[in-house]
Amino acid sequence: MHKPTVSAVLSLTLLLSACSSNKPQTAVPAAGSASLVATPEECAVFASTANVITRVEFKTDRDFIDIAKTFEPVGGTKAEKYVLLEVGKADFERLKVTAVTRDWKVQIDQAATDRFNGKSASPLAITNYSCYRTVEETYSSAQNLASQYPNLASWTSIGPTWKKTRNQGGYDMYKLTLTNKNRGGIKPKLLVTTSIHAREYTPAELGTRFAEYLLSNYGKDADVTWMLDTQEVQLVLQSNPDGRKVAEAGQLWRKNVNNTSNCGNSSFGTDLNRNFAFHWNRGGSSADPCNETFRGPSAASEPETQNLQAVMRSAFTDQRGPNDGDAAPNDTMGVYVDVHSYSDLVLWPWGDTNNAPPNAAGLQSLGRKLAYFNGYTPEQAVGLYPTSGTTDDYAYGELGVASYTIELGSTFFEPCSNFTSTILPQNQAALLYALRVARAPYLLGGGADILNVNAPASVAAGSSFALSATANNTRFNTSNGREPNRTIASAEYTIDTPFWEGGSAKPLSAADGAFNAATENISGSISTAGLSQGRHTVYIRAKNSAGGYGPVSAVFVSVGTTPPPSNTKTYTGSLNAVRASSYQPSTAGFSYAGGTLKGALAGPTGSGSDFDLYLEKLSGSAWSIVARGESPTNTENISYNAASGTYRWRVYSYAGSGSFSLTETK
Repeated sequence: MHKPTVSAVLSLTLLLSACSSNKPQTAVPAAGSASLVATPEECAVFASTANVITRVEFKTDRDFIDIAKTFEPVGGTKAEKYVLLEVGKADFERLKVTAVTRDWKVQIDQAATDRFNGKSASPLAITNYSCYRTVEETYSSAQNLASQYPNLASWTSIGPTWKKTRNQGGYDMYKLTLTNKNRGGIKPKLLVTTSIHAREYTPAELGTRFAEYLLSNYGKDADVTWMLDTQEVQLVLQSNPDGRKVAEAGQLWRKNVNNTSNCGNSSFGTDLNRNFAFHWNRGGSSADPCNETFRGPSAASEPETQNLQAVMRSAFTDQRGPNDGDAAPNDTMGVYVDVHSYSDLVLWPWGDTNNAPPNAAGLQSLGRKLAYFNGYTPEQAVGLYPTSGTTDDYAYGELGVASYTIELGSTFFEPCSNFTSTILPQNQAALLYALRVARAPYLLGGGADILNVNAPASVAAGSSFALSATANNTRFNTSNGREPNRTIASAEYTIDTPFWEGGSAKPLSAADGAFNAATENISGSISTAGLSQGRHTVYIRAKNSAGGYGPVSAVFVSVGTTPPPSNTKTYTGSLNAVRASSYQPSTAGFSYAGGTLKGALAGPTGSGSDFDLYLEKLSGSAWSIVARGESPTNTENISYNAASGTYRWRVYSYAGSGSFSLTETK
């Protein structure tokens, strides 16, 4: 923030006396400077409340940047020309002084202060945000995924929270691991941690729905299938569950709930994202236990931090030397993403210095690629405001892994309509890309992408089929700098055995006869000679003019198979409330002799709606779920190898309302 002028400093002396002294105020402010003096009402607020929520209305984008470099906003946006800040008395007084020279308006937001301190008569509870799961609902969903997909998912404890270590209740923290357990080998990992700051609702839900998407599309989508076969996803969905429970009641709670400091009832705790052991206490954090960015009494002092550091060290091999200038090898495996809200940003190390990290080029290229999907601004973390002791600096600094922070959306309590219609699909795409490049992110992130892959679903044995796709080396967010111009130099494919496992690569051709542009249509004629009957996977990749390959894309092709005849029936209905259910063909269900049972659900197309589909089987007198379709869309597909018995379909409104159609195929 800009330094105040000399006159402002003199005025600050008057101002500090306004609330700091118990004596009656006799000083009279100069004409036009009344705004410098804290009002009696403001002094009264601070007499009973250590920290308040202050509304600062500013004029320019530069104002926002200067404020954000000193304070972390808890509300408002740059576009709205105001921010909400959680501050103590001294910072409030300094803001009022600076407001004179910067033409800001600074005032206490009493309603937000009451909500922050848990005094609101009608708190902003999570029940008003039906699209976000509580800690318990998140844990239950993850446990259900592990039960439903035992060969793909595991749910394991990674250690207790602060409250649990003190026998005050609390939680165990958990990790959800996704990979094909029947496939061995070295598997590059994508580690995602979410909601380390308690009041950030959207990250945990994004991570949970990302897991649901991957599992529900395994075996159906060729890319999801090869990624879970040969790679691994680890998700810590609730990285601060103790604090999250406070936030779920509507408080703007940020830190964990370590209450050993003398901070009253509203500002205790440690900022976990300033407590990590790498470059701890290098700026951008506070030594004041009552400050929102309190870094803790020592590096990694908090059990939540210790648990997350252990997860990082178990997921990634240390590939970086001990000095800050030591680069990790370009072929280092693994990607780490810490998801926060809010600010519409994709950030990478360092956070405590303007010096570029030694792997700056690779981090920047992939950061700009991730920002292509969500439209956020990509930049080195220090560009927002200085920080130290953070998750991404630890993962990169200690282990050399490509590390990012994604700041979702424009508010902590993001409306469900914004989350489901925009934030979720855009950032799920970013996470999918992070997983796609996890084998060598510093290399693959700057390479060409393969899009629009087209091949027949099935072909006759011994025949050939046409394969086409687009190679594209332009998908970078250029809002904060540009990547070098690179053209497509070649493209190739392999069948069943991917390139990194020694698959025999065969060339594809440029549709216009020459590889000389940044975007090229590619094609080839693929022979099925020697391929067995059944489904095969075709992997495609492209090389750019700098000699770098991008990640693969894949497609399924079945050879020599004819689909059996089917019996199809369509059911229609509507759901007029959130969390409502409709059973098809009825609650009593239908008898089925056995075989493949498929359901295709098409829900309402309106913004913010999310319908799910379940197949239930009657066991004795109780119904149990045997298959799920829970992707974050209004279309769901279930294919289940059913034994004989009684079944029914359940259509469920996770968010929104409206009509649906369900096509059943036996």
